Amino acid sequence: MESDWEVEIAPDAPVIDASWDGYINLRTHCDRINEIREADEFPALAETLIRLNSPSSPVWTAKCDVWPLQTFDPDELEAEHDTAIVALGCYIDLLPSNGRTWSTVDASADWCRLLCLRLRDRPVRQCRADLVVRHAFLAHDSTGLGITSYLAACGPTLLEAAAVLSKALIVLADSVLGVGD
Repeated sequence: MESDWEVEIAPDAPVIDASWDGYINLRTHCDRINEIREADEFPALAETLIRLNSPSSPVWTAKCDVWPLQTFDPDELEAEHDTAIVALGCYIDLLPSNGRTWSTVDASADWCRLLCLRLRDRPVRQCRADLVVRHAFLAHDSTGLGITSYLAACGPTLLEAAAVLSKALIVLADSVLGVGD
């Protein structure tokens, strides 16, 4: 799987907000997964969220979404131009279960490098992952760093793009769980 990472921590850059009003703590209440509309509509996302929020996971999740991509570059997704007709995007905000794991930008970047290596070892085509290190609001009075993981997948039909995205989500979860903290 193609993958890359970057750091976006400028004052005007997007932030991860884990203290938003609709937040559901899947780490303690995985039975509430069906309350997350995106996960309810995309079963592979639900499975991935449950795995990423498991007690053995080095991360927990704050937000997610899935949407159709209006524009995309098939070359960036390791796809043939004639089969890359439709694409889907997905993001999942990741936060460290051990607050010290990403206590510095360098530590976050190291974790992203390792995760990208694991992702690149997986032979999944027609998709890619991009990791973005960001400031994060962990609770109403606590801040730190988090990582937004973006996935993009394509195919000749929406159903086939969804199948590729499902594979990419499983690979992401496998790779994150393999990275450890």
